[in-house]
Amino acid sequence: MPTIADLDTPAVLIDIDRVEANLQRAQAHATAGGYALRPHIKTHKLPRFARRQVELGAVGITAQKLGEAEVMADAGIADIFLPYNILGPKKLARLKALNERVTLSVTADSPDTLVGYAATFSSGKPLTVLIECDSGGGRCGVQTPAQALALARQIALAPGLRFGGLMTYPPLHGVEKSNAWLSEAVALFEQAGIAVPRVSSGNSPDMWAPAAAPVTERRPGTYIYYDRFQVKERAASLDDCALTLLVTVVSRPTATRAVIDAGSKSLTSDLLGMEGYGLVMGTDLTVKGLSEEHGVIELPVASDWPRIGERLRIIPNHACVISNLFDSVTLISGDEVREVVPVAARGRVD
Repeated sequence: MPTIADLDTPAVLIDIDRVEANLQRAQAHATAGGYALRPHIKTHKLPRFARRQVELGAVGITAQKLGEAEVMADAGIADIFLPYNILGPKKLARLKALNERVTLSVTADSPDTLVGYAATFSSGKPLTVLIECDSGGGRCGVQTPAQALALARQIALAPGLRFGGLMTYPPLHGVEKSNAWLSEAVALFEQAGIAVPRVSSGNSPDMWAPAAAPVTERRPGTYIYYDRFQVKERAASLDDCALTLLVTVVSRPTATRAVIDAGSKSLTSDLLGMEGYGLVMGTDLTVKGLSEEHGVIELPVASDWPRIGERLRIIPNHACVISNLFDSVTLISGDEVREVVPVAARGRVD
């Protein structure tokens, strides 16, 4: 059986034993906490891992873009949440076709989005729509519970739409603030006599916080692989990190500088409040600089290590981006190469 030593570089390595442990731990936490787990597949983009997440107990998956959702539907995933405002006749036609194939839910945060949904789904299978709420994350979403209620009433007037609940992307370490916003919204809906069947929230750094009302569903993504940022936020340890980038030292211009064959086209430029663009596995060294095809590692003292031609493994700052940079990833167990698999939803930002 081939080993890591037989691989060309740069190559994305996925430790399948760590993946399985991460998935099982997260599902056990969800089951014990009494909430539904709907993992985000944007991290791995692989149907096999989406299927495994569902096998372990996930109620379905989350896909950020319509193209990703179509790939997962083609692979047999039956329940998909698409938390994105879908606009324009071409995308809406694709959305209608996808809705006929799977159990689908989407989001809206404006009357404009709902107008498109209502026109597209005036006949055929109804579309389930959750209202996106800005509970402190500062991205998309209605700004007040009253605005959420107004959109729910607009949904109720459209024969082809069904109100599916509320969703949010909470601020980092802001679960209590987010839940307070959502609780206020749910109370307002109850006063109006409108049931809220689902309240969806979540990110990976805060996924270990105890589940609290009114949230019924969480949508972490990075937990399958973890990365340097998740370790920084104490959601995981370095030993939990399942994705690494195998690289080769291609130059030693000075005794304190090593250059690897992975730059911004292989490693994300996301810093996320950290120094360096990735951690050299088994050391305290980081990739200090990136150009397109080179990464620079600065050594604290003069050293012969690492030598030209030596292989290193880098734990990236943000694993999700890495999955979208490579056509394929290599599944490993220990040092053994088990399989090279295409990243099926790579580039599906459409």
